Amino acid sequence: MPSSPSAPLPSFPLSDRPLSETADGWVAVPLFEGEEPGALGADPPLDAEVGRAVGATGFVPRRFDSLVVPASPGALQASALLLVGAGPAREFTPDTARRLAAVAVGAARARGAARLTLLHRQGAGEMEAAAAPVWAEAWAEGATLAEFDPGRYKTAPEDRKPAPETVLAWPGLPETERQAAEAAARRGRLVVRCANLARDLVNEPGNLLPPRLLAERARAMAEGTALRVEVLDEGALADLGMGLLLGVARGSGEPPRLIVLDHAPQSVPASPVLGLVGKGVTFDAGGISIKTAAGMERMKDDMAGGAAVIAALRAISLLDLPLRVIGVVPAVENLPSGQALKPGDVLRAATGRTVEVIDTDAEGRLILGDALWYARRQGATHLVDIATLTGSCAIALGKAATGLFGRPDEWADRVRALAEERGERAWRLPLVDEYKDLLKSEIADTVNVGGRYGGSITAALFLAEFAGDGPWVHLDIAGTAWNEDARPYLPKGPTGVGVRTLTALAAWMARRQARAGGAAGE
Repeated sequence: MPSSPSAPLPSFPLSDRPLSETADGWVAVPLFEGEEPGALGADPPLDAEVGRAVGATGFVPRRFDSLVVPASPGALQASALLLVGAGPAREFTPDTARRLAAVAVGAARARGAARLTLLHRQGAGEMEAAAAPVWAEAWAEGATLAEFDPGRYKTAPEDRKPAPETVLAWPGLPETERQAAEAAARRGRLVVRCANLARDLVNEPGNLLPPRLLAERARAMAEGTALRVEVLDEGALADLGMGLLLGVARGSGEPPRLIVLDHAPQSVPASPVLGLVGKGVTFDAGGISIKTAAGMERMKDDMAGGAAVIAALRAISLLDLPLRVIGVVPAVENLPSGQALKPGDVLRAATGRTVEVIDTDAEGRLILGDALWYARRQGATHLVDIATLTGSCAIALGKAATGLFGRPDEWADRVRALAEERGERAWRLPLVDEYKDLLKSEIADTVNVGGRYGGSITAALFLAEFAGDGPWVHLDIAGTAWNEDARPYLPKGPTGVGVRTLTALAAWMARRQARAGGAAGE
């Protein structure tokens, strides 16, 4: 039985000492468009240095632009100023602060800074009055996102710079709010460190992370937590009748696995139980319906949903949330071979439902169907699945918003609100009943694809048949799991999307359950 988590939450220091006395490092100063840079009200020597730097360089603080300026000798203890554009003050929100922190830490890291003091500022918009913990958590999350290192297989040390030690300077923070702000910053840092672990998993090449090794990594990520981990092999899957999962796995020499993580704290009610299901295709060549060669190397990221679930369960357990949460990750490779699933084959799901496979590259919905059934079998009353499922979703929403489907409205809207709050933009798409006709099969209960139009919707409707009648949300992260174009606040590569949302959902359910005094949720 795993031991209960005992390590303290990771530190993210807050300081109220004069910024002009900050030693041995850099000071990052957010600047709003149109403000007088020499009158920030932070600290007179610092204000003077900022005014001098802006006057000498002509820096215009457009959002997320940055400039490094050496500090004047004797003016500050810090060695350099990092000016960061914060955009208009009226539009400055905690989400902007989250991204700005990532910009600052990333810029300092790229230039080899060992220590960074980040100045807290609030704008003049509607979020100005947000509670101190909200701001502190956002700053900590952004700074920690910038600590992700994608270069573990680089051999030259100069190609891998460590992130600076970061302190949040908050002049004038009332002592009555300090404790809550520091606790929120530590929570944010913990959750994003888990998100960075998910990014590590997604970044792994397919040859080094087949299903069996993903299962081993899940066990390793559960160390030091109270999570129970069970891994079902192909024999156990056959005994359960998981024909969809086994069918997809047929083309690979790597056997499938079903990874189950259970956060079951003592003395919590039997219901509600949150079930998190993540697609774990460790490499997707498309099977017999093979993908084009261009860009196929990216298909190592087809397990981003599974990585998000594993990482979120780690965060949920380390936070010791008083709610039962079950994570289920079906892990397979989808490859062509003489044994591979063929277009036209019929598979039988664990529910007994039969599926005619029209396109073997629509494999994610197949393995999720069996996994959703298993989560319900384990007691989940509320479900969220997360998957890099359809290119259609990325076409509809682009690369900056996750597609969200669900029922009932209250549950779907709650998940979307929490995603937005945590800086993981999501947009709700409809479950159009008429489109169910597109999934009709002449020889089986359903087909696995509904044609060219509304592809993300028909995929969600397919999953809905396996989710039961309880609250359920499907998150399609095909467009958001991987950042193809580097941004100032997000480098190219895996994003870790979903970890913050899923953890926030579990925390919200735990609070709601506590207020209800043990009554069943939702």
